Amino acid sequence: MTTTIDRSKPVCVTGASGYIASWIVKYLLQDGLTVHATVRNASNEKSVAHLKQAAQNTAGTLKLFSADLLEAGSFKAAIEGCELVIHTASPFLISGFKDAHEALVKPAVQGTENVLRSCNDVPSVKRVVLTSSVASVFGDNIELKYSKNGMFSEQDWNTTSSVTHQPYSFSKVAAERKAWEMHKQQQQWDLVTINPALVMGPSLTKQTQSTSISIMRDLGSGKQATGVPALEFGLVDVRDVARAHIQAGFNPEAAGRYIVSEGSYSLLQMANMLKADFPKYPLPKHQLPKALIWLVGPIAAGITRRFVQLNIGYPVRFDQSRSREMLQLHYRPMQQTLHEHFQQMIDDGLLKNRQ
Repeated sequence: MTTTIDRSKPVCVTGASGYIASWIVKYLLQDGLTVHATVRNASNEKSVAHLKQAAQNTAGTLKLFSADLLEAGSFKAAIEGCELVIHTASPFLISGFKDAHEALVKPAVQGTENVLRSCNDVPSVKRVVLTSSVASVFGDNIELKYSKNGMFSEQDWNTTSSVTHQPYSFSKVAAERKAWEMHKQQQQWDLVTINPALVMGPSLTKQTQSTSISIMRDLGSGKQATGVPALEFGLVDVRDVARAHIQAGFNPEAAGRYIVSEGSYSLLQMANMLKADFPKYPLPKHQLPKALIWLVGPIAAGITRRFVQLNIGYPVRFDQSRSREMLQLHYRPMQQTLHEHFQQMIDDGLLKNRQ
């Protein structure tokens, strides 16, 4: 089945002030489209200033709407008249919460449900593109042992995360499963999910609270000068993730899930790539023994021993061939992404200027 989206109609982007979403909005505006952008509070100038700035000198039109993930029907006004809805809004907290269900799972699932219910209520909607995650594909790195061809693919689902183990990953898989369940119950719109690896690269706003910023800060501040765990991630540039959403929205043939990852890197490899460009920073030079991380991880880094056991020392690999073939993604090299991200953090005062 093919779905053609009319580019003269507005595109709704939920959670528009977020790290990935603001790049999606920027690119849509540059392409001359009208964007219905939802934010928690459209009159909060601080949180929408970068969106207004992105709209300047473009052929596109930006319209801001207030909407709350947990408020039923609050997205309907923004979705009215749209054929394409890009749903990126979701809580993104890895730690610092007392109740994982309340902080992560409930808003992710209920938010997805509320947005998709509004899509059901608006007859113009033809396609929904949902921001999911590779966290919805797998739970722990050790699971690669059981994957086909030694890589995680779109066929894989995370069945091991829970409210008590990897709760962020659990919130992502729960929200995506809810989306596919609701998709099956209707015939009006089709669903495409984008499942990015850990997203890196420059932000359009200083307001962002992405995990990638804390990883970069830990690497560059000297906090990990003694060494880092042998921990590996799939990484991808935020701008490539934004492009993937847009391609998925407008490619009539797009369907199903798309893993979006440039490649896999350990923390030490990331540090080594940065070292070449930022030699004066106290970047880590060694990997620490797993036994030491197991011993001090819960106190020093707030990670559980179960996490250490199932992730440290295990590689992670992703098959991103679907994203290259169907979405025509040409991935930016990670060295460039990390350089730009680190430099922006220095410019923004998030890292001490040692240059």
